[in-house]
Amino acid sequence: MSLAAAPWAPDSWKSRPCLQQPDYADTRALRTVLVQLARLPPLVTSWEVEKLRQRLALAQQGRAFVLQGGDCAEQFADCRDNIITNRLKVLLQMSLVLTHGRREPVVRIGRYAGQYAKPRSSDTETRDGITLPSYRGDIVNGPEFSAAAREPDPERLLRGYACSALTLNFVRGLVDGGFADLHHTEYWNLAWAGSSPHAAEYERRVRDVAQALTFMEALAGGVPQYRRMDFYTAHEALLLAYEQAQTRRVPRRDGWYDLSTHMPWIGARTSDPDGAHVEFCRGLRNPIGVKVGPDVGPERLLALCERLDPENEPGRLTLIHRMGAAKVGERLPPLVAALRDAHRHVLWLCDPMHGNTHSTANGHKTRDFDAICSELTQAFDIHRDAGGRLGGVHLELTGEDVTECTGGAAELTEEDLDRAFRSHVDPRLNYAQSLELALRIAELGPR
Repeated sequence: MSLAAAPWAPDSWKSRPCLQQPDYADTRALRTVLVQLARLPPLVTSWEVEKLRQRLALAQQGRAFVLQGGDCAEQFADCRDNIITNRLKVLLQMSLVLTHGRREPVVRIGRYAGQYAKPRSSDTETRDGITLPSYRGDIVNGPEFSAAAREPDPERLLRGYACSALTLNFVRGLVDGGFADLHHTEYWNLAWAGSSPHAAEYERRVRDVAQALTFMEALAGGVPQYRRMDFYTAHEALLLAYEQAQTRRVPRRDGWYDLSTHMPWIGARTSDPDGAHVEFCRGLRNPIGVKVGPDVGPERLLALCERLDPENEPGRLTLIHRMGAAKVGERLPPLVAALRDAHRHVLWLCDPMHGNTHSTANGHKTRDFDAICSELTQAFDIHRDAGGRLGGVHLELTGEDVTECTGGAAELTEEDLDRAFRSHVDPRLNYAQSLELALRIAELGPR
Protein backbone atom coordinates (compact mmCIF):
# COMPACT_ATOMS: atom_id res chain seq x y z
CA MET A 1 0.00 0.00 0.00
CA SER A 2 1.35 3.44 -0.95
CA LEU A 3 1.78 6.11 1.70
CA ALA A 4 -0.87 8.22 -0.04
CA ALA A 5 -3.40 5.36 0.18
CA ALA A 6 -2.63 4.43 3.81
CA PRO A 7 -5.52 4.66 6.31
CA TRP A 8 -6.06 8.18 7.64
CA ALA A 9 -7.70 9.57 10.76
CA PRO A 10 -7.64 13.06 12.29
CA ASP A 11 -5.03 11.84 14.79
CA SER A 12 -2.89 9.69 12.47
CA TRP A 13 -0.37 12.54 12.36
CA LYS A 14 0.71 11.54 15.87
CA SER A 15 2.56 8.53 14.44
CA ARG A 16 4.79 10.79 12.33
CA PRO A 17 7.75 13.05 13.18
CA CYS A 18 6.19 16.32 14.31
CA LEU A 19 8.22 19.54 14.26
CA GLN A 20 7.60 23.06 15.56
CA GLN A 21 5.25 22.06 18.39
CA PRO A 22 5.35 23.83 21.78
CA ASP A 23 6.38 21.88 24.88
CA TYR A 24 3.48 22.23 27.32
CA ALA A 25 4.44 21.56 30.92
CA ASP A 26 0.83 20.92 32.02
CA THR A 27 -0.38 18.19 29.69
CA ARG A 28 -3.60 17.68 31.67
CA ALA A 29 -4.56 21.33 31.13
CA LEU A 30 -3.77 20.92 27.42
CA ARG A 31 -6.10 17.91 27.13
CA THR A 32 -8.88 19.83 28.89
CA VAL A 33 -8.54 22.77 26.50
CA LEU A 34 -8.53 20.52 23.43
CA VAL A 35 -11.76 18.85 24.59
CA GLN A 36 -13.35 22.30 24.92
CA LEU A 37 -12.15 23.31 21.46
CA ALA A 38 -13.62 20.16 19.92
CA ARG A 39 -17.03 21.05 21.39
CA LEU A 40 -17.06 24.64 20.16
CA PRO A 41 -18.80 25.57 16.87
CA PRO A 42 -16.70 25.55 13.69
CA LEU A 43 -15.30 28.87 12.53
CA VAL A 44 -16.08 28.33 8.84
CA THR A 45 -18.51 26.10 6.93
CA SER A 46 -17.95 23.20 4.57
CA TRP A 47 -19.85 24.92 1.76
CA GLU A 48 -17.56 27.93 2.03
CA VAL A 49 -14.58 25.56 1.82
CA GLU A 50 -16.02 23.85 -1.26
CA LYS A 51 -16.72 27.17 -2.92
CA LEU A 52 -13.11 28.22 -2.42
CA ARG A 53 -11.93 24.95 -3.97
CA GLN A 54 -13.99 25.81 -7.05
CA ARG A 55 -12.53 29.31 -7.21
CA LEU A 56 -8.98 27.99 -6.86
CA ALA A 57 -9.65 25.52 -9.68
CA LEU A 58 -10.63 28.46 -11.88
CA ALA A 59 -7.39 30.24 -10.97
CA GLN A 60 -5.41 27.12 -11.83
CA GLN A 61 -7.14 27.08 -15.22
CA GLY A 62 -6.15 30.71 -15.84
CA ARG A 63 -9.62 32.14 -15.26
CA ALA A 64 -8.93 34.02 -11.99
CA PHE A 65 -6.06 35.46 -9.95
CA VAL A 66 -5.48 34.82 -6.23
CA LEU A 67 -4.58 37.58 -3.79
CA GLN A 68 -3.59 36.10 -0.43
CA GLY A 69 -2.34 38.51 2.20
CA GLY A 70 -2.26 39.58 5.81
CA ASP A 71 -0.13 39.67 8.92
CA CYS A 72 2.96 37.54 9.41
CA ALA A 73 1.57 36.67 12.86
CA GLU A 74 -1.61 38.12 14.28
CA GLN A 75 -1.62 39.42 17.84
CA PHE A 76 -4.48 39.20 20.30
CA ALA A 77 -4.13 42.92 21.02
CA ASP A 78 -4.91 43.65 17.34
CA CYS A 79 -8.36 42.05 17.53
CA ARG A 80 -9.89 45.53 17.24
CA ASP A 81 -12.34 47.06 14.81
CA ASN A 82 -9.97 49.60 13.26
CA ILE A 83 -7.15 47.07 12.75
CA ILE A 84 -9.49 44.51 11.19
CA THR A 85 -11.13 47.14 9.00
CA ASN A 86 -7.78 48.38 7.69
CA ARG A 87 -6.62 44.83 6.92
CA LEU A 88 -9.76 44.21 4.91
CA LYS A 89 -9.56 47.63 3.26
CA VAL A 90 -6.07 47.17 1.86
CA LEU A 91 -6.91 43.74 0.41
CA LEU A 92 -10.08 45.09 -1.20
CA GLN A 93 -8.22 48.03 -2.66
CA MET A 94 -5.50 45.77 -4.01
CA SER A 95 -8.10 43.45 -5.53
CA LEU A 96 -9.80 46.41 -7.22
CA VAL A 97 -6.49 47.39 -8.84
CA LEU A 98 -5.79 43.81 -9.90
CA THR A 99 -9.27 43.16 -11.30
CA HIS A 100 -9.18 46.35 -13.34
CA GLY A 101 -5.58 46.02 -14.50
CA ARG A 102 -5.53 42.29 -15.25
CA ARG A 103 -9.12 42.04 -16.55
CA GLU A 104 -9.88 38.89 -14.57
CA PRO A 105 -11.68 37.96 -11.32
CA VAL A 106 -9.66 38.06 -8.10
CA VAL A 107 -10.00 35.45 -5.33
CA ARG A 108 -9.42 37.23 -2.00
CA ILE A 109 -7.92 35.19 0.83
CA GLY A 110 -7.03 36.90 4.09
CA ARG A 111 -3.98 35.63 5.93
CA TYR A 112 -5.77 36.16 9.24
CA ALA A 113 -8.53 35.05 11.62
CA GLY A 114 -6.23 32.27 12.81
CA GLN A 115 -2.64 33.22 11.91
CA TYR A 116 -1.54 33.30 15.56
CA ALA A 117 1.22 30.66 15.48
CA LYS A 118 4.65 30.98 13.90
CA PRO A 119 7.44 28.45 13.25
CA ARG A 120 10.85 29.43 14.56
CA SER A 121 14.37 28.59 13.46
CA SER A 122 15.39 27.85 17.07
CA ASP A 123 13.50 26.48 20.06
CA THR A 124 15.20 29.00 22.36
CA GLU A 125 16.32 32.62 22.42
CA THR A 126 19.26 33.99 24.42
CA ARG A 127 19.64 37.57 25.61
CA ASP A 128 22.35 38.80 27.96
CA GLY A 129 23.21 35.25 28.95
CA ILE A 130 19.58 34.27 29.69
CA THR A 131 17.99 31.54 27.58
CA LEU A 132 14.22 31.20 27.27
CA PRO A 133 11.80 29.44 24.91
CA SER A 134 11.31 31.27 21.61
CA TYR A 135 8.17 33.30 21.02
CA ARG A 136 5.92 31.09 18.86
CA GLY A 137 3.00 33.43 18.41
CA ASP A 138 0.28 34.67 20.74
CA ILE A 139 -1.61 31.38 20.59
CA VAL A 140 1.38 29.70 22.30
CA ASN A 141 3.18 32.25 24.49
CA GLY A 142 3.95 35.94 24.89
CA PRO A 143 6.59 38.04 23.11
CA GLU A 144 7.91 39.60 26.34
CA PHE A 145 11.31 38.22 27.30
CA SER A 146 10.45 36.72 30.66
CA ALA A 147 10.11 33.16 31.91
CA ALA A 148 6.41 33.63 32.68
CA ALA A 149 5.56 35.10 29.27
CA ARG A 150 7.53 32.51 27.30
CA GLU A 151 5.97 29.49 29.03
CA PRO A 152 3.55 27.81 26.57
CA ASP A 153 0.03 28.20 27.97
CA PRO A 154 -2.82 25.93 26.75
CA GLU A 155 -5.42 28.58 27.64
CA ARG A 156 -4.04 30.69 24.81
CA LEU A 157 -5.51 28.16 22.37
CA LEU A 158 -8.99 29.12 23.55
CA ARG A 159 -8.18 32.81 23.25
CA GLY A 160 -6.85 32.22 19.72
CA TYR A 161 -10.14 30.53 18.80
CA ALA A 162 -12.12 33.43 20.31
CA CYS A 163 -10.12 36.13 18.51
CA SER A 164 -10.43 34.20 15.24
CA ALA A 165 -14.21 33.96 15.70
CA LEU A 166 -14.52 37.66 16.53
CA THR A 167 -12.42 38.63 13.52
CA LEU A 168 -14.39 36.40 11.15
CA ASN A 169 -17.70 37.68 12.47
CA PHE A 170 -16.69 41.31 11.97
CA VAL A 171 -15.26 40.69 8.49
CA ARG A 172 -18.44 38.90 7.43
CA GLY A 173 -20.49 41.79 8.78
CA LEU A 174 -18.43 44.33 6.85
CA VAL A 175 -18.58 42.39 3.59
CA ASP A 176 -22.29 41.57 3.88
CA GLY A 177 -23.09 45.13 4.91
CA GLY A 178 -21.61 46.73 1.79
CA PHE A 179 -18.10 47.70 2.92
CA ALA A 180 -16.85 46.00 -0.23
CA ASP A 181 -19.36 47.88 -2.41
CA LEU A 182 -17.51 49.21 -5.44
CA HIS A 183 -20.06 52.02 -5.63
CA HIS A 184 -18.64 53.50 -2.43
CA THR A 185 -14.89 53.57 -2.81
CA GLU A 186 -14.90 56.70 -0.66
CA TYR A 187 -14.72 54.21 2.22
CA TRP A 188 -11.31 53.32 0.85
CA ASN A 189 -9.47 56.57 1.58
CA LEU A 190 -6.31 57.59 -0.24
CA ALA A 191 -4.48 59.01 2.76
CA TRP A 192 -1.76 56.43 2.14
CA ALA A 193 -0.74 58.06 -1.10
CA GLY A 194 0.22 61.57 -0.04
CA SER A 195 2.61 62.84 -2.69
CA SER A 196 3.22 59.35 -4.07
CA PRO A 197 3.49 59.26 -7.88
CA HIS A 198 1.09 56.29 -7.79
CA ALA A 199 -1.82 58.23 -6.25
CA ALA A 200 -3.01 59.60 -9.59
CA GLU A 201 -2.85 56.15 -11.21
CA TYR A 202 -4.93 54.60 -8.41
CA GLU A 203 -7.52 57.39 -8.59
CA ARG A 204 -7.76 56.87 -12.36
CA ARG A 205 -8.46 53.18 -11.89
CA VAL A 206 -11.17 53.93 -9.31
CA ARG A 207 -12.87 56.33 -11.73
CA ASP A 208 -12.67 53.80 -14.56
CA VAL A 209 -14.25 51.10 -12.39
CA ALA A 210 -17.04 53.44 -11.27
CA GLN A 211 -17.83 54.35 -14.89
CA ALA A 212 -17.81 50.69 -15.92
CA LEU A 213 -20.23 49.84 -13.09
CA THR A 214 -22.60 52.61 -14.12
CA PHE A 215 -22.57 51.35 -17.71
CA MET A 216 -23.11 47.68 -16.77
CA GLU A 217 -25.96 48.48 -14.39
CA ALA A 218 -27.63 50.64 -17.01
CA LEU A 219 -27.58 47.62 -19.34
CA ALA A 220 -28.97 45.41 -16.55
CA GLY A 221 -31.77 47.83 -15.73
CA GLY A 222 -30.21 49.27 -12.60
CA VAL A 223 -29.95 45.98 -10.72
CA PRO A 224 -27.05 46.19 -8.23
CA GLN A 225 -24.61 43.47 -9.21
CA TYR A 226 -21.41 44.30 -7.37
CA ARG A 227 -22.23 45.14 -3.78
CA ARG A 228 -20.76 42.01 -2.22
CA MET A 229 -17.47 40.19 -2.67
CA ASP A 230 -16.53 36.68 -1.60
CA PHE A 231 -13.81 36.63 1.02
CA TYR A 232 -11.94 33.65 2.47
CA THR A 233 -9.40 33.07 5.23
CA ALA A 234 -6.23 31.02 5.52
CA HIS A 235 -3.55 30.30 8.09
CA GLU A 236 -0.59 28.00 8.55
CA ALA A 237 -1.75 24.69 10.04
CA LEU A 238 1.13 24.61 12.51
CA LEU A 239 -0.33 23.52 15.87
CA LEU A 240 -1.76 20.16 14.87
CA ALA A 241 -3.59 19.48 18.14
CA TYR A 242 -5.50 22.76 17.69
CA GLU A 243 -6.29 21.97 14.05
CA GLN A 244 -7.42 18.44 14.92
CA ALA A 245 -9.83 19.81 17.53
CA GLN A 246 -11.64 21.77 14.80
CA THR A 247 -11.62 18.89 12.29
CA ARG A 248 -14.91 17.07 11.83
CA ARG A 249 -17.37 15.43 9.50
CA VAL A 250 -20.42 17.38 8.34
CA PRO A 251 -23.88 16.18 7.29
CA ARG A 252 -24.42 15.23 3.64
CA ARG A 253 -20.73 15.54 2.70
CA ASP A 254 -17.99 12.96 2.47
CA GLY A 255 -14.67 13.29 4.24
CA TRP A 256 -13.23 15.46 7.00
CA TYR A 257 -12.96 19.25 7.07
CA ASP A 258 -10.65 21.43 9.13
CA LEU A 259 -13.20 24.11 9.95
CA SER A 260 -10.79 26.47 11.69
CA THR A 261 -10.10 28.02 8.27
CA HIS A 262 -11.03 27.75 4.62
CA MET A 263 -7.49 27.01 3.44
CA PRO A 264 -4.79 25.64 5.76
CA TRP A 265 -1.26 25.67 4.46
CA ILE A 266 1.91 23.76 5.33
CA GLY A 267 5.00 25.85 6.01
CA ALA A 268 8.43 25.30 4.50
CA ARG A 269 9.81 23.99 7.80
CA THR A 270 7.12 21.32 8.18
CA SER A 271 6.70 20.10 4.58
CA ASP A 272 8.50 16.75 4.88
CA PRO A 273 6.36 14.33 2.80
CA ASP A 274 6.66 11.77 5.62
CA GLY A 275 6.08 14.30 8.42
CA ALA A 276 3.12 14.91 10.68
CA HIS A 277 1.87 18.09 8.99
CA VAL A 278 1.64 16.49 5.56
CA GLU A 279 0.00 13.44 7.11
CA PHE A 280 -2.65 15.59 8.81
CA CYS A 281 -3.44 17.70 5.76
CA ARG A 282 -3.62 14.83 3.28
CA GLY A 283 -6.89 13.60 4.81
CA LEU A 284 -8.71 16.95 4.72
CA ARG A 285 -11.30 18.03 2.17
CA ASN A 286 -10.01 21.62 2.38
CA PRO A 287 -7.85 23.05 -0.38
CA ILE A 288 -4.28 22.78 0.88
CA GLY A 289 -1.37 25.15 0.40
CA VAL A 290 2.32 24.24 0.66
CA LYS A 291 5.22 26.65 0.96
CA VAL A 292 8.07 25.65 -1.39
CA GLY A 293 11.52 26.98 -0.56
CA PRO A 294 14.77 26.96 -2.58
CA ASP A 295 15.90 23.71 -0.93
CA VAL A 296 13.02 21.69 -2.46
CA GLY A 297 13.89 19.66 -5.55
CA PRO A 298 11.60 18.13 -8.18
CA GLU A 299 11.60 14.66 -6.59
CA ARG A 300 10.48 15.94 -3.20
CA LEU A 301 7.87 18.22 -4.76
CA LEU A 302 6.40 15.37 -6.77
CA ALA A 303 6.29 13.27 -3.59
CA LEU A 304 4.38 16.05 -1.82
CA CYS A 305 1.89 16.22 -4.66
CA GLU A 306 1.36 12.46 -4.52
CA ARG A 307 0.81 12.50 -0.76
CA LEU A 308 -1.50 15.51 -0.66
CA ASP A 309 -3.31 15.14 -3.98
CA PRO A 310 -3.19 11.55 -5.22
CA GLU A 311 -6.27 12.06 -7.41
CA ASN A 312 -4.78 15.17 -9.08
CA GLU A 313 -7.92 17.22 -8.39
CA PRO A 314 -8.17 20.82 -9.70
CA GLY A 315 -8.43 23.28 -6.83
CA ARG A 316 -6.98 20.87 -4.28
CA LEU A 317 -3.30 21.85 -4.12
CA THR A 318 -1.72 25.30 -4.13
CA LEU A 319 2.06 25.54 -4.23
CA ILE A 320 3.45 28.80 -2.84
CA HIS A 321 7.06 29.25 -3.91
CA ARG A 322 9.33 31.45 -1.80
CA MET A 323 12.79 31.44 -3.32
CA GLY A 324 14.23 34.94 -3.03
CA ALA A 325 15.08 37.27 -5.90
CA ALA A 326 18.63 35.91 -6.16
CA LYS A 327 17.59 32.24 -6.36
CA VAL A 328 14.21 32.11 -8.09
CA GLY A 329 15.70 32.14 -11.59
CA GLU A 330 17.74 29.01 -10.86
CA ARG A 331 15.53 27.03 -8.45
CA LEU A 332 11.99 27.54 -9.76
CA PRO A 333 12.20 26.47 -13.46
CA PRO A 334 13.06 22.79 -12.73
CA LEU A 335 10.08 22.53 -10.36
CA VAL A 336 7.65 24.07 -12.82
CA ALA A 337 8.93 21.81 -15.60
CA ALA A 338 8.70 18.66 -13.45
CA LEU A 339 5.06 19.26 -12.52
CA ARG A 340 4.18 20.29 -16.06
CA ASP A 341 5.68 17.09 -17.44
CA ALA A 342 3.83 15.05 -14.78
CA HIS A 343 0.56 16.76 -15.84
CA ARG A 344 -0.07 17.92 -12.27
CA HIS A 345 -3.09 20.21 -11.73
CA VAL A 346 -1.61 22.64 -9.21
CA LEU A 347 -2.10 26.34 -8.62
CA TRP A 348 1.15 28.28 -8.35
CA LEU A 349 1.42 31.35 -6.10
CA CYS A 350 4.50 33.47 -5.47
CA ASP A 351 5.48 34.50 -1.95
CA PRO A 352 8.12 37.18 -2.66
CA MET A 353 8.48 38.09 1.02
CA HIS A 354 10.24 35.30 2.92
CA GLY A 355 13.14 34.69 0.56
CA ASN A 356 14.10 38.37 0.65
CA THR A 357 14.47 38.86 4.40
CA HIS A 358 17.70 40.23 5.86
CA SER A 359 18.82 41.90 9.09
CA THR A 360 20.06 45.45 9.49
CA ALA A 361 23.04 46.53 11.58
CA ASN A 362 20.75 47.41 14.50
CA GLY A 363 19.00 44.02 14.45
CA HIS A 364 15.79 44.75 12.51
CA LYS A 365 14.59 42.06 10.13
CA THR A 366 13.52 43.81 6.96
CA ARG A 367 12.77 43.28 3.27
CA ASP A 368 13.58 45.47 0.31
CA PHE A 369 10.69 46.49 -1.94
CA ASP A 370 12.79 46.26 -5.10
CA ALA A 371 13.82 42.68 -4.27
CA ILE A 372 10.15 41.77 -3.70
CA CYS A 373 9.22 43.23 -7.09
CA SER A 374 12.18 41.51 -8.76
CA GLU A 375 11.17 38.06 -7.51
CA LEU A 376 7.58 38.61 -8.63
CA THR A 377 8.62 39.78 -12.10
CA GLN A 378 10.94 36.81 -12.53
CA ALA A 379 8.23 34.41 -11.35
CA PHE A 380 5.72 35.68 -13.91
CA ASP A 381 8.32 35.26 -16.66
CA ILE A 382 9.38 31.76 -15.53
CA HIS A 383 5.83 30.41 -15.54
CA ARG A 384 5.07 32.04 -18.88
CA ASP A 385 8.26 30.67 -20.46
CA ALA A 386 7.34 27.18 -19.24
CA GLY A 387 3.96 27.42 -20.96
CA GLY A 388 2.09 27.91 -17.70
CA ARG A 389 0.87 30.73 -15.53
CA LEU A 390 1.52 32.26 -12.14
CA GLY A 391 -1.93 32.16 -10.56
CA GLY A 392 -1.53 34.55 -7.65
CA VAL A 393 0.55 36.08 -4.88
CA HIS A 394 0.98 35.46 -1.16
CA LEU A 395 2.01 38.56 0.79
CA GLU A 396 2.71 39.65 4.35
CA LEU A 397 1.15 43.09 4.65
CA THR A 398 -0.83 45.37 6.91
CA GLY A 399 -3.28 48.21 6.52
CA GLU A 400 -1.27 50.29 8.99
CA ASP A 401 1.38 52.97 8.39
CA VAL A 402 4.29 50.87 9.62
CA THR A 403 7.91 51.14 8.54
CA GLU A 404 9.15 47.55 8.34
CA CYS A 405 10.17 47.09 4.69
CA THR A 406 12.53 49.46 2.92
CA GLY A 407 11.97 51.10 -0.46
CA GLY A 408 8.77 51.81 -2.34
CA ALA A 409 7.55 55.16 -3.59
CA ALA A 410 8.19 56.73 -0.17
CA GLU A 411 11.82 55.53 -0.45
CA LEU A 412 11.98 54.20 3.11
CA THR A 413 15.54 53.59 4.30
CA GLU A 414 16.94 51.47 7.13
CA GLU A 415 17.01 54.63 9.24
CA ASP A 416 13.22 54.93 8.83
CA LEU A 417 12.55 51.49 10.32
CA ASP A 418 12.78 52.70 13.92
CA ARG A 419 9.88 55.12 13.37
CA ALA A 420 7.12 52.48 13.29
CA PHE A 421 8.49 48.94 13.38
CA ARG A 422 5.71 47.03 15.17
CA SER A 423 5.97 43.40 14.06
CA HIS A 424 7.16 40.89 16.66
CA VAL A 425 8.19 38.42 13.95
CA ASP A 426 8.54 39.25 10.23
CA PRO A 427 8.42 42.63 8.43
CA ARG A 428 5.28 43.52 6.47
CA LEU A 429 4.50 45.79 3.56
CA ASN A 430 2.66 48.87 4.77
CA TYR A 431 -0.51 50.31 3.25
CA ALA A 432 1.28 52.39 0.63
CA GLN A 433 3.73 49.67 -0.38
CA SER A 434 0.90 47.14 -0.68
CA LEU A 435 -1.08 49.27 -3.12
CA GLU A 436 2.03 50.19 -5.05
CA LEU A 437 2.81 46.49 -5.42
CA ALA A 438 -0.75 45.83 -6.63
CA LEU A 439 -0.28 48.45 -9.34
CA ARG A 440 2.91 46.72 -10.46
CA ILE A 441 1.31 43.25 -10.47
CA ALA A 442 -1.56 44.63 -12.55
CA GLU A 443 0.93 45.26 -15.31
CA LEU A 444 2.46 41.76 -15.18
CA GLY A 445 1.21 38.51 -16.61
CA PRO A 446 -1.49 37.72 -19.20
CA ARG A 447 -4.64 39.79 -19.66
